[in-house]
Parts: sequence; C-alpha cells; structure tokens
Amino acid sequence: MNFEKLEVWKRSCQLSVEVYSAMRDLKGFGFKDQITRSSLSVPSNIAEGMVKPTLKDKVKFLHIANGSCVEMRTQAYIGMKIGYIPNDAGLYWYKKQKRSAQCLWVS
Repeated sequence: MNFEKLEVWKRSCQLSVEVYSAMRDLKGFGFKDQITRSSLSVPSNIAEGMVKPTLKDKVKFLHIANGSCVEMRTQAYIGMKIGYIPNDAGLYWYKKQKRSAQCLWVS
C-alpha cells in the first residue's frame, strides 16, 4: 500500500510540521524535544507499518503510531497548563491528534 495516499498519514505529517514550527523558539528543551518527537513518530510509524510484509507487522506499527498520538495529546494538554503552548494551538493539536488516532482504525 502506498502510505503517501493515506489521509491519516497526510494529516499527521502536517500536524508534525505545525508542532515543529510552533516549538522552534521554545526554551524548554526537554518538553520541546518530547512533543516534537511524538508528533514526528505518528506519520513515521504509519509509513513504516504500511511497507511491512505481514499484517501482524502492519498492525504493530499502527499501534505504535496510536501510542504516539496519545502521547502527543498528553503533552499538548500539559503544555497548555504550564504555559508553553497557547490554549488555542494546544486544543487544535489535541483535537487533530484525536482524529488521527481514530482514523488509524477506520481505514
């Protein structure tokens, strides 16, 4: 399957770009590193899973991508609470990741 045609992959790539751009100047390195890595992990694991030869391997990587969605939503929530992420951006990311996670299992 061509992962680049998957809507969930496209959306998660775009979200990762948005997160990286928004976090560019954040001084809190640990937080910045964690949220950017989790956002990058979602489309990366979708892509990797789609090129695996067995269904078992595909599902394994989709589970990893789903875990990264949950991780990033948690980080967006915490980032809003500690003032690293503006509420409007954090809520937008949170909702977008939640939709991405749902899309993983609908496709």
